[in-house]
Amino acid sequence: MRASSSVAFILAILCLPCFLGAQQAPATATPATTQSATSLAAPSPTSSAEAATAPASSPNPPAPTASGLLQPALDSVQETVAAVKLEKWKKGTVREEAGDNIKGILKDLQTTLPPLLKSADAAPGALTGLLPVSRNINALYNVLLRVEEAARVAAPGDQADELQQALVKLGDARRAIDDRIEEAALAQEKQVADLRSTVKAQADIKCPAVPAPAAPKCPAPAPAKTKRKPTSSTTKSTTANPSTTPPTSTSGTGK
Repeated sequence: MRASSSVAFILAILCLPCFLGAQQAPATATPATTQSATSLAAPSPTSSAEAATAPASSPNPPAPTASGLLQPALDSVQETVAAVKLEKWKKGTVREEAGDNIKGILKDLQTTLPPLLKSADAAPGALTGLLPVSRNINALYNVLLRVEEAARVAAPGDQADELQQALVKLGDARRAIDDRIEEAALAQEKQVADLRSTVKAQADIKCPAVPAPAAPKCPAPAPAKTKRKPTSSTTKSTTANPSTTPPTSTSGTGK
């Protein structure tokens, strides 16, 4: 009896670690599961920073205005021409003609060109506003070119160099406005082509024919009433017994 109880006691001691380990396993597995769920739910700092710094898709930039293309060069021309000192030039017809051209340039920059630029800026893609500006810039360039050539003959070197730099800037601005006109013309041509194709596509679509309404039925005409012809017996009786009228008595006149 004592031997069996001692054996049972020894077996219980041997099985106790296994029993305790089985009870501790679920407790140790729970934190791992919680940690994995937390790592999936919370975004990483790197991904949130990348999302914050990702550039947003910006729309197409608006078309440049005429003033934006020309104003820097025009300001340079006005500043350079206004600073010309004709008294330092050689006397003669060259200096006189240059003085008249300088007055014309300043008048154009201050009076004629600003309203043209304002009209062109109001409708950046309209050729009706860009073409007058382009014509004015071309004329202004030609006049400034004559002043620059006269300065090469009669003006000091520093003034001639400044006029040449202003002429180069105005030439670049003139090419920029010409390119803008070309872009506007191409855009309008594409718009017209798209409208034509849309109209043609709509014209090619055939709508189903609408059935014509049924004609109303006219009522049947009433049968015509025919007069009965006298029978033959009636005709015979009429001819057999003619109605005789008694002769009227006439009074004698001289018998």
